[in-house]
Amino acid sequence: MGLPSTGKKSAKLRHYVSWFEIPALDILRAVDFYNFIYCIEMETTESNGYAMAFFPADNGIGGAIVVGEGSVPSETGPLIYLNAGKDLAPVLGRIEEAGGRVIMGKTLISEDAGYFALFIDTEGNKLALHSKN
Repeated sequence: MGLPSTGKKSAKLRHYVSWFEIPALDILRAVDFYNFIYCIEMETTESNGYAMAFFPADNGIGGAIVVGEGSVPSETGPLIYLNAGKDLAPVLGRIEEAGGRVIMGKTLISEDAGYFALFIDTEGNKLALHSKN
């Protein structure tokens, strides 16, 4: 049915995600996993009972791995699609070697939308990869 109109026209957002956090139980294991599959080095910090490791992002949408109260990994709930660059195959190919599990291989969405794949990370989170090729 939807919500009633406010009568106001709003500007379209460029991105509908501004930040993401991936819950983890073991910060070192999670950081090793994402560092390996993306070939990156994440910066880690601890504060107020939380440990966070940040995905490097010069511009655009950023995010972090988080360990602390309320950060519980899950295969259910919202699904985050991580950008895998031009072709998700190289990132997808490193997931199992890094300790994760591929649950759906590279799959065509459409010629315009590109491809996606689903995986479980070392912490038990279900996530997706996305690429145009």
